[in-house]
Amino acid sequence: MEITVHRRINEINADQWNDLVSDNNPFMRHEFLAGLETSNCVCEQTGWHPSHLAAYSDKSQTNLIGAMPCYIKDHSYGEYIFDWSWADAHHRHGLDYYPKLSNAVPFTPATGQRCLGDKHIVQALLKFALQIVEDQELSGLHSLFITPEQCDAYTDIGLSKRHSSQFHWRNRGYHNFDHFLDQLSSKKRKNIKRERRRVQESQVQYKWLSGDNLDEVAVNQMYGFYQRTIQYYGAQSYLNLDFFKYLGTNFSQQTLFLFAQHEGRTIAGGLYFKSDNTLYGRYWGALANFHSLHFETCYYQAIQWCISHGYKQFEAGAQGEHKLARGLEPTQTWSAHWIRHLGFREAIDDFLKQEQEHIDNYQSQLHKHTPFKAEL
Repeated sequence: MEITVHRRINEINADQWNDLVSDNNPFMRHEFLAGLETSNCVCEQTGWHPSHLAAYSDKSQTNLIGAMPCYIKDHSYGEYIFDWSWADAHHRHGLDYYPKLSNAVPFTPATGQRCLGDKHIVQALLKFALQIVEDQELSGLHSLFITPEQCDAYTDIGLSKRHSSQFHWRNRGYHNFDHFLDQLSSKKRKNIKRERRRVQESQVQYKWLSGDNLDEVAVNQMYGFYQRTIQYYGAQSYLNLDFFKYLGTNFSQQTLFLFAQHEGRTIAGGLYFKSDNTLYGRYWGALANFHSLHFETCYYQAIQWCISHGYKQFEAGAQGEHKLARGLEPTQTWSAHWIRHLGFREAIDDFLKQEQEHIDNYQSQLHKHTPFKAEL
């Protein structure tokens, strides 16, 4: 086996990379990661230094057998697993926390493989990454939103697990949206029906676009909605117009735009991606303040789409306890971490044990308030 560091993902064969991706996960596909780089959303100027690991069967480097998207980071923005307190503790003790090595999909709080290949190859890649941390005196390695199935590969070589919490919708074999509603308690069912009725009474209509329908007009509209939300909340704009254009021309089959229209005017939009069995909601924006427009655009239309297309689940992104009342269930997500400084590694391990207990209790309380009928 030969492991090589690539400073650009386009140095790695796209077809061979994608052959290693399970369930056609959109964010781990070569095209998605390449789009972030070619649009300069991910580059040295934005504090993301691509350092992708590729495992080849031999020194000829013609047969890719494993891969690991990695970035040397100057900050912790765009990760959605928060380690600012770890950075502050390093700083207060006169130590540098940045740069660090992140094994992640930039700006994407969605679970998926973060190392491609079988367990033996995954562990070889991780050990190589740890050696990079040592050799370059980085503060640590952080693998974000890993699958629970891959956790053992990380912990077996010394990384520590960290838990986070999200809300995901699961398809329990629903025939249609009403069948889904039938499984909810009366109060929650009535609330969702009332919210959907408010949107319908406002004469708002929806349409999904994908593939060749992601033309220049649609791309510009969706980027405008993204920018509007970023500006409204004072958030950091990670994505630029070039990336949205890239989605329309190079990643349109796994990208979906949902547009809400009122009296011939497009008033809201949602950006979605799909794998073979999961729909992912990422961003939304609106020009008008219709009652329940957010819930319809970000949740109900997506749930209805999943039921219609036989998809197993819908991930609506990070945070948001209001999602629980709308049929999304509390779900643990996972990351894995290794800190080079032994003293801080031990301290953070203790912190993670306490944090895990807190999150377990938090999730237990959430499950007591599930909107589903008691028998579920």
